[in-house]
Amino acid sequence: MMQQPLPRIFIYAALPCEAKPLVEHFKLKKDTAVQPFAIYFNKDTCLTVTGLGKSSMAAGVAYSQALFGSAPHPVLVNIGIAGHKHHAVGGLFLVDKITDIDSQKSYYPPLVFMPPCPTANVQTVSRPQLNYDREHLCDMEASAFYETAVRFSTGELIHCLKVVSDNESSPAENIQPKQVAQLIAAHVAAIETILAELSHLATLITAPESKLFGELTQRYHFTVSEQGQLKNQLSRWAALSRNQAPEFETLFDQAQLHKGKDVLAWLDRQINNIEFSL
Repeated sequence: MMQQPLPRIFIYAALPCEAKPLVEHFKLKKDTAVQPFAIYFNKDTCLTVTGLGKSSMAAGVAYSQALFGSAPHPVLVNIGIAGHKHHAVGGLFLVDKITDIDSQKSYYPPLVFMPPCPTANVQTVSRPQLNYDREHLCDMEASAFYETAVRFSTGELIHCLKVVSDNESSPAENIQPKQVAQLIAAHVAAIETILAELSHLATLITAPESKLFGELTQRYHFTVSEQGQLKNQLSRWAALSRNQAPEFETLFDQAQLHKGKDVLAWLDRQINNIEFSL
């Protein structure tokens, strides 16, 4: 296995043709020692080609994170194609809702920056869909990607980018690998912008955590489970507030927070009250 610095950005593509323009644009080199998946690197980015479908995507995310994901608060992004009833082939969308058709579970990636492209819902299915009767994007990996990725980072740093590859006028049977690569390549500038935004958010989230987390755990008792909740809430606060410090001092002086559970409840209320608009 190649000796690599810890990557902060992880890109997951189901197909080699989806990955090819990204490998070329970001000048990634293949790690030939890794056999289960094709994995490519540069100094701060790791791209994994997982294979088609939910189980392959989940396995690829889990494998690469276990092998390389030691950096705090990594950025994880699924980039690939999706079908739609009428959206034009080639359109790029950042996903703001993911629904798994099999389980009917839905996920809502938190969006805390202005994307350079429209947003859309995606429905994840287990088999290719040849009819176009839904008003949502349709893919085969997004739900498995997101459900697995949230085990390794905070939701604000986990996103799906989908390029429309087929619609009623140009059905899925017509898709060719070369065309897919061209569709992805047309959006590398927007993809690079989004990755830069997420990397900046990751820096904001990581920087204050150790100090504030340490202060709170010294002042209050948190169980192991509650410490995990505290880390997650502080990460969300940092992303949503653009790294402004929570105003704990007044509450400390007034002794309104008596135990770890009080801190968690207060943070949860403050996060839910943050007004964020795009």
